[in-house]
Amino acid sequence: MIPSVLPTYRRAPLTFISGEGSWLTEADGRRFLDFGAGIAVNCLGHAHPALVRALSDQAGTLWHTSNLYHIPAQQALADRLVAATFADTVFFTNSGTEACELAVKMARKHWHDRGHPDRIKIIAYEGSFHGRSMAAISAAGADGKTHGFGPLLPGFVHLPFGDTEATDAAIDETVAAVLVEPVQGEGGIRALPDAALRHLRDLCDRTGALLILDEVQCGMGRTGRLFAHEWAGIVPDMMMVAKGIGGGFPLGAVLAREAAASGMGAGTHGSTYGGNPLASAVGCAVMERVAEEPFLAEVRRKAGLLRQKLEGLVAAHPDIFAETRGAGLMLGLKCRVPNAEVIRAGYEAQVLTVPAADNVIRLLPALNIPDEDIAEGVARLDAAAAAVSGARAA
Repeated sequence: MIPSVLPTYRRAPLTFISGEGSWLTEADGRRFLDFGAGIAVNCLGHAHPALVRALSDQAGTLWHTSNLYHIPAQQALADRLVAATFADTVFFTNSGTEACELAVKMARKHWHDRGHPDRIKIIAYEGSFHGRSMAAISAAGADGKTHGFGPLLPGFVHLPFGDTEATDAAIDETVAAVLVEPVQGEGGIRALPDAALRHLRDLCDRTGALLILDEVQCGMGRTGRLFAHEWAGIVPDMMMVAKGIGGGFPLGAVLAREAAASGMGAGTHGSTYGGNPLASAVGCAVMERVAEEPFLAEVRRKAGLLRQKLEGLVAAHPDIFAETRGAGLMLGLKCRVPNAEVIRAGYEAQVLTVPAADNVIRLLPALNIPDEDIAEGVARLDAAAAAVSGARAA
């Protein structure tokens, strides 16, 4: 008989009942060091006092009115995002998947309104992940995400990640936009070189195609800048944001330049919950901290510390790990053994990591993780790797 919760998840045998900072407490009382942060969501850790206060204060005042009316906290958050980024305007969603849907609509509407309704193609890249709606899985094109769900949304062209020559060859007058993650998360912590991202910006400028960045996972301070594309010194036309922007509360957004968004007038898109008072209040509290340069400088310092320790871990266990990859506090360990073995051993060592493609485990700790928790987490990964080695040798 089918369970009451639709069985679409392969859940770990763990049930967490509370959390504080970078630690989670299991129902049996064990404490786990969280190197996953809810898949890069809990950017300030669990139960951060400022986020708890923002949510509690708003919950005691007003939860929901819908977007039929003005929402002061939503306006405040939009103003903060516009002031801190390339964007001229923001639309709030509940998730990264919803942000992908709007980005696709916005790109096609942009060209329709300019008299080119046939300019609908969107170039996307192998190994990408943009969510699980029909537009999002059509954009990614991976068999594992699309099997059985056809027909897919037409108009997506899939190219090898980072292949600028293939992109040059594929772009023509029918291409509306290029959609890319500056750092792939689900795809195995693969960072697009700065030169490749600059090439895409130049190519879009020459052809008129819009550049859409998916920074759902790599944004909001995760790489040591507020957004990952800042390292390359470019700006997109649109950007999808979610995960860290809500610090654990469901919140997403599409940030856009005026020219890209000009076709989206009243009635072209909407959301009942997007940017509601609760989410917006928490989002403002996140931005007050994460967008500040001293905070981002600390992320960069902590990232260097974690990477140094992970390089030592790889050197100590060459039978288990092949390399460290990624940027900032979005790091991956490429495994020589099935990554699931390392993740399961981590459960025994009471450290949480996240699987990814290309046999990688993701390390996505809270951006404010203390140095001592970084050291403790790596020590527990060391114990997990030793356990895998021992089990294989037995």
